[in-house]
Amino acid sequence: MDLRGRAVLGVNRLRVLLMLFHTMARIMAEQEVENLSGLSTNPEKDIFVVRENGTTCLMAEFAAKFIVPYDVWASNYVDLITEQADISLTRGAEVKGRCGHNESELQVFWVDRAYALKMLFVKESHNTSKGPEATWRLSKVQFVYDSSEKTHFKDAVSAGKHTANSHHLSALVTPAGKSYECQAQQTISLASSDPQKTVTMILSAVHIQPFDIISDFVFSEEHKCPVDEREQLEETLPLILGLILGLVIVVTLVIYHLHHKMTANQVQIPRDRSQYKHMG
Repeated sequence: MDLRGRAVLGVNRLRVLLMLFHTMARIMAEQEVENLSGLSTNPEKDIFVVRENGTTCLMAEFAAKFIVPYDVWASNYVDLITEQADISLTRGAEVKGRCGHNESELQVFWVDRAYALKMLFVKESHNTSKGPEATWRLSKVQFVYDSSEKTHFKDAVSAGKHTANSHHLSALVTPAGKSYECQAQQTISLASSDPQKTVTMILSAVHIQPFDIISDFVFSEEHKCPVDEREQLEETLPLILGLILGLVIVVTLVIYHLHHKMTANQVQIPRDRSQYKHMG
């Protein structure tokens, strides 16, 4: 075999080795997903888990609802009027996901794939006055819906599949290594492929961590949303003010008691001077 033939054989062997390595890497990085919504005490909240190599790499708990406008014919069959479909993410949904070092994704499908939700998370590093700081955020939301599905849509004009996407989204911003938690409702606007229609996504009871999960099936330290922190402050502020007021009352009573005790032990000088002769 000449030198050229040996070179070709070497290249082919290298390609085979690379293919085997790629296949082994895919097997080693095998990912599995689980829908644990049945464990939630909130019937509207879903729980999704993505695991890689037997270890949890993404956890998401949330309730989601989509407000979808669509057109129907008016009674005169000439004009169009806009109706509204309220679509909730239901239990028993099909779930897919993938984990990466700087990018993770969660996909959910329900009602025979008439509806699909995709959430993309990214982790980034920023230079601040305190030095480099890493955060993660929800960077993209995509909602696919079928307006020919009869449960939520009634006689929709131009019925069929539509896709609604977020635009320049930066939501759920959280320091790296922490989970995001927010009980309050949050809305995200999605531009639909159905002309001049905007879909509203409403999230609530959210607890998500798409990166850096240390313990299996356990969220890391929570980073609470500003709304929850404000509500918590509003709940605790009256209690704090009540405690301060109670403390002021107690201190006032103690001072009064001590003052009364001290003045009671002092010799009282009579105001009537005729009584002076009886003193001494």
